[in-house]
Amino acid sequence: MTRFAVALAAGLAVAELALPTPAWAEDAAAAQPPADDQRYSFHRSGEGFVRLDSRTGQVARCGWGAGGWACTVVPDERAALESEIARLQAENAALKKELLSRGLDLPEAARGEGDRRGAPEARPAPQPSETEIDRAIAFVKGVWRRLLEMMADLQRDIQRKS
Repeated sequence: MTRFAVALAAGLAVAELALPTPAWAEDAAAAQPPADDQRYSFHRSGEGFVRLDSRTGQVARCGWGAGGWACTVVPDERAALESEIARLQAENAALKKELLSRGLDLPEAARGEGDRRGAPEARPAPQPSETEIDRAIAFVKGVWRRLLEMMADLQRDIQRKS
């Protein structure tokens, strides 16, 4: 049987050389990627390999298992993240519409470059009154006084321990 298989293979090889190649076979060969175009790249990882598909970006773990050599696709977290981003963008757009429909201004961070609806008109910032300024100065003085007292207490404690 082995001699028959070898003879058959040799006969087929000779027959292929003698027959012209059909046009459909030439078209199919032209559609194939060049031999140097490697779709998959393998990288050693522990006991097995990681396979990267350069066309789709899909990653798989490959190795020997009970059933022989097998590659299992690694779950793509990127797809889950992109779907979550799309969901949040849609929810954000709906919330912006809701705010605008109620006549409320959008927060500064929520306004994009092209979205200036609801932007406040240029108004000068309100100036603090004299009373507010006096209260702020008194507060800062109190904080400064407490800080100096704490430092003096600390210095006394250090001198006692020395």
